[in-house]
Amino acid sequence: MTKLSLCMIVKNEAENLPPCLESVRNVVDEMVVMDTGSTDQTVEIAQQFGAKVPYFEWCNDFAIARNAALDHVTGDWVLILDADERLNPNVVPQLKQAITDENSLVINLVRHEIGASQSPYSLVSRLFRKHPEVEFSRPYHAIIDDSVSELLKKESHWKIVDLPAIAVFHYGYDPQTITALDKYTKAQKSMEGFLDKNPNDPYTCSKLGALYLQIGKEKDGIKLLKKGLKSNKADAHVLFELHYHLANAYTRENESEKAIKHYQKAIVQEIMAPLKLGAYNNFGVVLQSIDDFKNAAKMYETTLQIDPNFITGYYNLAMTLSSMGRLADAEAVYNKLLSLSPNYAPAYQNLGVVLFKLKKLPESSAAFKKAMSLYESQNYHQEAQKLKAGLQELGIWEE
Repeated sequence: MTKLSLCMIVKNEAENLPPCLESVRNVVDEMVVMDTGSTDQTVEIAQQFGAKVPYFEWCNDFAIARNAALDHVTGDWVLILDADERLNPNVVPQLKQAITDENSLVINLVRHEIGASQSPYSLVSRLFRKHPEVEFSRPYHAIIDDSVSELLKKESHWKIVDLPAIAVFHYGYDPQTITALDKYTKAQKSMEGFLDKNPNDPYTCSKLGALYLQIGKEKDGIKLLKKGLKSNKADAHVLFELHYHLANAYTRENESEKAIKHYQKAIVQEIMAPLKLGAYNNFGVVLQSIDDFKNAAKMYETTLQIDPNFITGYYNLAMTLSSMGRLADAEAVYNKLLSLSPNYAPAYQNLGVVLFKLKKLPESSAAFKKAMSLYESQNYHQEAQKLKAGLQELGIWEE
C-alpha cells in the first residue's frame, strides 16, 4: 500500500490552515506541518488535525526550510501544499492512481490561481516520490526540479508525469494580499542574491524579470528576460515564461511588433494548453489595439476552447465582435459571460451599448440600470456617475 504524506511549512496561518488541512484530511496518510515561528493558533490547529508539528528556526531560505520539513516525512510519496491552497477533491482518484506507477518520480499538478484574470493556471511539481536525492533548491521560489534533473542523468528510468485536471486551488494570488505581506521586497532580495551566484540561470531570470515588470522596473525586467533567453538551459516551461513576460513588457511599451513576436514564440512551446491562456488572451489584446479584430477574435475564441469558463476571454471577444459590427454575436457572448459571472458590471454596461445599437431600447435600459446598481453596490461610485452622465448626455436616462 502506497503511503502519501502531506508536507508543509507555515507561519501564522491560523485563518488559512483549517480549510487547507480539511481538503486533504481523508486523502493523505500523514501530515507534517512544520512551524517556523507562529504567534497565533497555527500550531494548535495543525495538532487538532493530527499533524506532526516540528519547529524550525526561520533562516530566510525556503529551500532549506522545505528540506528540513521533508526530513520528518515517512511516506512513499509527498504532497506539498501551502496554507492558502486547497486540494481539489475531484482529482483525488487520478492522483491516487498516478502514484501507483512504480516508475513515476514526479507528478506535476495544475494549480488554479483564484483571482488571476489573465493567467489562471500554473503547473507545479508538488507531488513526488520520497527519494533521498529529491530535494528543494533556490531560496525563494523553492523547487525540486534542479535535483530531479540531476537524478534523471543517473537514473534514467524515472518518469515525470503531468496530471491534466485542476488539482490545487490557490487563494494567495490577490495583489492586495501580496502587497500587505511585503512579498515583492522579500522576493526581489532573495532572487537577486541567488542570481549573483548563478548569473545565467534562466528560471531566476524569468521570475525576477517578471517581478521587476510588476514593480515598474521595466528596463531591468526586459534586460533580465532577454538574458534568460540567451541561455540554452531553459526548458519549454521556462521558455514560455520568458517569452510571455517579455511580450507583456513590450505591450506596455506600445511596441506591438516585438510583443507579437514573443507571444507567437510563447504559444508554440510544448506545454499544456491551459498554461497558455494568458498568452493567447494578451496576444488578442495587442491585435485588438492595432485593429486586427479578426485575428484578435481568433485568439479569444482559442482561450474559450481551452477553458469555457474563462471570463476575460468572453469579455474581450464580445468587445472585439462589437468593434467588428457583429452586434448580435457580441450580445450572445455578453449573455454567456453574465450567465457565468452575473455581477460583472462592465459587461452589463457594454451589453447596454450593444443593445442600444441594435435598437433594443427597453433591454438596453435594463442592462444600463443593472450596471449602475452593481457599480454602486461594489463601491465603484465614480464609474456609476460616469455612466449616468453619459446616458443623460445621450438623453436615454430617466431617474
